[in-house]
Amino acid sequence: MSVDPLLQGLVTGFAAEAQEICQKVTMDLLDLERGGQDTDALNKAYNRLGRHLHTLKGSAASLGLQDLSEIAHKLEDALAPLRANVQKMPRKVVDVLLHGLDIFLLRVQAHSDGRGDSLPDYTAALALLVTEAPPAEQGAEAAPAAGAPAAGPAAAAPAAAPVAAPAAPAPVEMPTREEGPSGDSEGASWRVSSRQVTSLMREVERLREVRLRTEERSRELDRVVSLLARQGLLAETAEARTLLSGVGRALRSDGEETGDIVDELEEGLKAITTRPVRTILEPLQRMVRDLSRQLGKEARLSVVGAEVSLDRRLLEKLNVALVHLLRNAVDHGLESPGDRERAGKHHEGALTLRIEQQGNLLFLECADDGRGIDVKRVRQAAESRGIAPPEELARMNDNQIRDLIFRPAFSTRTDVTDTSGRGVGLDAVRAAVEALQGRIEVASTLGQGTRFVLTLPVELGSSPVLVVRVFDQMMGLPMLAVEATQLTRMDVLHINRRRAQLKHQGQLIPVMDLAARMGLRAATLPAEGQPIMIISSGGKRVALTVDLVEGDRDLVIRPLPAEVRDVPAYQGAATSIRGELMLILRPSWLVSDPAQPTPSQQTRRALVVDDSLTARALHRANLEAGGFTVHLASSGTRALERLQTDSYDVIICDLEMEEMDGEALIRRLRERPETRDLPIILVSTHEAGRERGRAAGADGFLSKRDCAAGRLLSEVLDVMSRRGGRS
Repeated sequence: MSVDPLLQGLVTGFAAEAQEICQKVTMDLLDLERGGQDTDALNKAYNRLGRHLHTLKGSAASLGLQDLSEIAHKLEDALAPLRANVQKMPRKVVDVLLHGLDIFLLRVQAHSDGRGDSLPDYTAALALLVTEAPPAEQGAEAAPAAGAPAAGPAAAAPAAAPVAAPAAPAPVEMPTREEGPSGDSEGASWRVSSRQVTSLMREVERLREVRLRTEERSRELDRVVSLLARQGLLAETAEARTLLSGVGRALRSDGEETGDIVDELEEGLKAITTRPVRTILEPLQRMVRDLSRQLGKEARLSVVGAEVSLDRRLLEKLNVALVHLLRNAVDHGLESPGDRERAGKHHEGALTLRIEQQGNLLFLECADDGRGIDVKRVRQAAESRGIAPPEELARMNDNQIRDLIFRPAFSTRTDVTDTSGRGVGLDAVRAAVEALQGRIEVASTLGQGTRFVLTLPVELGSSPVLVVRVFDQMMGLPMLAVEATQLTRMDVLHINRRRAQLKHQGQLIPVMDLAARMGLRAATLPAEGQPIMIISSGGKRVALTVDLVEGDRDLVIRPLPAEVRDVPAYQGAATSIRGELMLILRPSWLVSDPAQPTPSQQTRRALVVDDSLTARALHRANLEAGGFTVHLASSGTRALERLQTDSYDVIICDLEMEEMDGEALIRRLRERPETRDLPIILVSTHEAGRERGRAAGADGFLSKRDCAAGRLLSEVLDVMSRRGGRS
């Protein structure tokens, strides 16, 4: 069973979440096997187990991992009779459940590593999970005993599968050296496929992760030595402390050497697989000159960032898009020299290409100072060419009308020339950019010019990231955007009407609470000694307050899946040294103005309540794509706390959660006058949750599979419409 490549990043995060949940389940099972608890303690333990297994099932279903969802469901079935008749758990049942967890973890790790297709059929092992047979009788997928080598196809699969490459991978020239007859070195090369190079790059990334884990182990060892020193038994522990200190020094030395090796390997691979952007931009200078001459215009192309090095394959695909954009700018954007002078412009048109890389994102801007996009003319052309019906065009705003230029067959030309009029051009640019998992945006001012911005993910090597914590979440910031970090001092803050500004290098910079910006809590003013960072992007600055700065790390940042790629707050995701999924924030979003919209522009607000990080990420992405401002809560109790300070247009909550489940939360909300009529949608893997939700007062119900299929937004709008809310 293969995983959708676009969801692979979330699957990796789920694997880390599942590991933690399975550990909690294991500890509870061992406690129940030992016995000794009273009825109340047993009841709570069984309820915890049920919630944990339900979370595993629901999160797996959300990601389309049907085998894992069914395994978790069978574990729930095995647990159900004991939950109904609270009692000490028999050892045979503990064996079955632990064995089921082993199967689950083997498979979830395989899915995370991209080895889902190599796993054996799980139906036979699944059927046995409802019996009380000991692990030795449970078939080929039985987990090995402690200390024994893993067996079976799942264990024999390679540790990391190479990333899929095109059917006919392009060869890469790899320089080497050979000794000639005279002993001098002569240049030569090897021809290898891009698949082989990509596979080697993945192994270097794994080695970097090993290095990071080694550094963490070294820090843990230092803490152990410090702990022993604080025990007061200096004489008794002297030998142990000396030995541990020596091991710690050796470990640090090994880590530094490993880091040097990784850096050299990464730099070597970059030298082989990348080349400067200028290699494709220099020929474009000639193209702009020749086309300008042909059309009787004058133009100069300026390039900023031409020395940025990119994957050779990416450059080849970008070249086609850039040719279209520049031809479009010369033909449609720039005026004739006479028209420009009459408009008060220089007779020579200015074209600018700007390339910048931030972390794993490449920003490419193509701008001109020409006539701009005439929205009225675009609307007329779209109607005359049948691009969109008149009633749809009438509902579109100016930005939506401008986006019509990317539609196939669109052109404002009434005649066909050598350079335009056939409706082929910008639609090809968008197709090329989207094929690279990127996006293109256009901004224009009539009479002043047009600017196209391409945002593309770059998947080569690691990037320095500053890791921070806000509330209960860990996030990353590209170090290129971090100007400075410091602790808050109240004497350099200017506070006015609950807004704060930081005095920094003679300027007043707005202060923003990152947790509030992310919708995790209500905004708070910075406190004395709180970590604060100066973030810059696009000439703008903001002072960002966080709860904790973990430190800087070199991490491989992956593009987000398609479902969440359009969320403006994030530029990618990485895996921490502890295996946690970490979202990487987009600096341009952080420095953008977060001011509240006017009443006529108010966006709809949604609260997502779920104890699964994976589910919260999926729901938020779907709702934000529909124009909602989304806040998050990890439990029913947290949701009630949020509702004391914020109001929402709709609530989406999971059924099974710790502290307070979704059913109890809905009943509480229906008891309060201010939330009695608030639209609420319940989400659950169990179809039986539909009746429980309706009885509690939910307005709608969705299964985890419905959410994964993209039905959340339509259900939310439907429920809000029935309740009389804004839709």
